[in-house]
Formats: sequence, C-alpha cells, structure tokens
Amino acid sequence: MTNQPQIPALGAHFNFAQHLIERNAGRPSKVAYVDDQGSLRYGEMAEGIRCAAAALLACGVRREERVLLLMHDCNDWPVSFLGAMYAGIVPVAVNTLLTADDYAYMLQHNRSQAVFVSAALLPTLQAAMSKAAAQDGHEVKTLIVSRPGAVLAPGAVALEALLREHAPLAAPARTAPSDPGFWLYSSGSTGRPKGTLHSHGSPYWTAELYGTAVLGVTEGDVCFSAAKLFFAYGLGNALSFPLSVGATTILMAERPTPEATFRRWRGEVGGMRPTVFFGAPTGYAGMLSSPALPAKGEVSLRLCSSAGEALPADLGERFTARFGCEIIDGIGSTEMLHIFLSNRPGQVRYGTTGTPVPGYGVELRGEDGGLVADGQTGDLFIKGPSAALMYWGDLERSRATFLGPWTRSGDKYVRNADGTFTYSGRSDDMIKVSGIYVSPFEVEATLVQHPAVLEAAVIGIADEQGLTRTKAYVVLKSGQHAGEADLKAFVKERLAPYKYPRVIEFVDELPKTATGKIQRFKLREREATGK
Repeated sequence: MTNQPQIPALGAHFNFAQHLIERNAGRPSKVAYVDDQGSLRYGEMAEGIRCAAAALLACGVRREERVLLLMHDCNDWPVSFLGAMYAGIVPVAVNTLLTADDYAYMLQHNRSQAVFVSAALLPTLQAAMSKAAAQDGHEVKTLIVSRPGAVLAPGAVALEALLREHAPLAAPARTAPSDPGFWLYSSGSTGRPKGTLHSHGSPYWTAELYGTAVLGVTEGDVCFSAAKLFFAYGLGNALSFPLSVGATTILMAERPTPEATFRRWRGEVGGMRPTVFFGAPTGYAGMLSSPALPAKGEVSLRLCSSAGEALPADLGERFTARFGCEIIDGIGSTEMLHIFLSNRPGQVRYGTTGTPVPGYGVELRGEDGGLVADGQTGDLFIKGPSAALMYWGDLERSRATFLGPWTRSGDKYVRNADGTFTYSGRSDDMIKVSGIYVSPFEVEATLVQHPAVLEAAVIGIADEQGLTRTKAYVVLKSGQHAGEADLKAFVKERLAPYKYPRVIEFVDELPKTATGKIQRFKLREREATGK
C-alpha cells in the first residue's frame, strides 16, 4: 500500500553505544542529561558507559547474557543501559510500576545475571528475587544500586563506586547491526509480558528515520519526555533521538503530573526550558484542564509529540491555540521500537495518525489477507528496519506477529482519500490506557478472585475527552455484596495500580456465545448505543 524507500545497510560491525560515543566525541563539555540531582556531560557519559561495560564484564557477565534494568529516569539510566550494550551484554529495561510477582516472572524468563536498580525500587526487587527463588530460582549474582544513600543493602554494590573501581573498557564488543542489543517487555493478551528482543541497529534507524528526518531534532534542542525510558516511546525520545544529534535531555524520576511537567517547562529544574516535549493524550488532557497551565510566554516549546493512544482532534487544536505549537501525533509499538505512522510538522491533520514514516511500509489487510480499499477498516501491518527480532522463548506468538518482513500490529486503521490514516481500534481485546496496554483477561481473572464476584468482563470506554478508560461489568454471587470502591481496592492490591478498572457496573448476567465465551463486543456496542 505504501512504497518503502531503499535503506542503506549498516556496516558488518555496529555497536549502538559506540556509535553514540563517536557521534558526540567533539562535544565532551556539552550537557547531555539534566536530572533531578544534577547534570551529565557528554564526555562524562562516554567514560561512564565504558566503565560500566568493564564493571559488568569484571562481575562475570558474559556477552549476550541479560542484565535487568529497573531504574527511575536519572543520569545513571543511560550510562547503565549503554554500558551493557557497549560490552555486548543485553540490558532488559523494565517498567518501574509493576509488582514483585511481575519482576519475579521476568527474572526467571530472561535469566538476568545482574540487576541495575534504583534505591527506592530495591525492596520490591528483593521481594521479587525471594519469590523467584522459592519457585524455579533465578540467576542474579550482582545487585548494582543507583544512588543508594548512606546504607547499602547486604550483597549489593553502589553503581558510583563500581564505576570508580574499573578503568574504561578500551574497545566495544564487535557486534553486528543484527546482533541482540536490548530487550523491552510488551504486554501480552494473556497478561504475561512478551520479551521483545531488539538489535543494535534498531535504535539507529528510529533516530535516523523519525527523530531526525520527521521531527527534526537537532543539537540545539532540549528534549523532555513524559514517557519514561523503559517505554519504547520514551527510549527514543530521551535517548536515541537526542544522543544521535548531540541534544540535551531533561530526565524526571517522579510521575509526569501536570504540575511536575510545568516546572520543567518553565526551566525551574536544571535551569533549561525544553524545546521539544514528548507526551501522550491523557497527559495533554490533564495539562489543558489544569489551573496551573502556563502561558505561552513562560515556555520555549517549538514542537510536541504524542503517541501511546490516538490523539483526539480537540486536544490537539486546543493545545496549538494555547501555545502556537503543533502536537505531532503518531503510532508506534514495542515491536517496531518507535513511531512508523505519523503526522508531519507543518502538515498536521488532527484526528488522524498521519502518513507512513519514510523507510517504513504500511498495509491494511482484510480477514482474507488481501489489501482493503480506502475508507475500509483493515488490520495494520508494518515493515521497516527497526522491527524486533522475536519474542524470547515464545515461538508461537513470534510466528503470529513477525511474518517475514512484515509485523502484525494488532491495530485496525482506515486509510483516507488524502493518504492519511485514522485509528479504528484494536484487532484483539487489549485496552490501551494512558499509553500502556492492559489485558482485560488479567483484570477479569483478578476480579473473580474476590469472594463476592461470580464473573466479570472488562472493556475500554471513552471518557468525555475521547480518551480510553477501563470499565468492568461484574456479576455478584447470589446473596453476596461488594461495592465499587471495594473491588477497585482489591484489584489495586494484586496488580500494578494502573490496571484497576476506573468504572465498575454491576449486572445480572454477561452476554455470551453458545459455548459460554464472553462477548465483549456486545458490551462495547452497549456503551456505544446506550442500550
């Protein structure tokens, strides 16, 4: 459906961490990162990366083995992530909002030999290690703690001290562009996350084809991403894109509330105002409704980006009217690493996801596998150089998703007559809330653990601003009673907090097929029609 331009091949040997070091060799004194506690210059970052690589090797971690990275966004994050890649070791960046059960599964699944962890997250990690040890065991031999404070946990080592103890590694691992580079976890339809394996070449291509060619990020920009580094979206925004051109990046460990975001927009943290901001529709909606919303003259934004869920046209139009700054809406995925379908600066059509990013091919296919005509809904398939290699240890889902050069996205789209694309929902029952996938099956399975709940069904609904929220339909057992607040608290105690249903409706029965399967589409129809 779209033409994919010819893309030149990278050389036989390519190490992404070394590539970034070489690109910035001429600006050692320039600030690369500003976090809540200080700044990190490009020269300091390069030395830290090489020292981290040497330290991991000295700890006995071998090439292509995994190290877990469970850290809040801070200056230690890129040093740890790129330090592993420099040594040919594979960092596994994970969501900091999960539970000990989630991390126990990940430790067993990826067989990490070491863990980089923020001090505030260490208790959760230790609980995860205990759970994993009580099950099938884990292989973690070294705990490396970022900014541990005065007291260090037994058996752990401070990252800062570890870097001081090791001389910089003289040369990077001689990796190929297609060699394993890093993992990110993608949500699964059954609730179990999928270990998505990316190569050293993947982040290079997202930076070249999108960060530079579409967004136009330059050395003079100050980038700030509300999406954290452990997200594929955030990894591009706050690492691959700015470091590829020598820009400066602001990192924030805390949640991206409107107030926290505004402080950084105004330059109150680190003394720099961002020129490029990366957010999600839910965040933009919260900021526009905040009484503390800055005036146009208080910020220096020249461009904003949105991804994670479709941006309602009204949000984009209101934001631009306020700040005179476009929001470039696009769609990406963990499997493709970043955005492959996007609006363009100066050519924004709010309410659409724009057109394919040059370098990526896009097709919309019907149920028969054939291409659909303009105006008809089809399943979105993508091909491009940043596609993941596979899902680790999951041959069935790898084969269902990675089909030769094509990747099945799981999203449905319509191609408009002008060549733009409009989002039409998911191909499965997954729900995307604030840019993070939520499995309805996982939430339903948790709800039915409550002693008063007979069965439950979870769907996504649109709020008054057009953003997606989760809603649970619950059938109670005969003679049992439970309130909405009680069930919400019950789910929060057992799953990551963002997964709990925002709305709960009690019903007498759920719509089902003749074989007893819940028909979620009928619940979605009920929400749409009010019947």
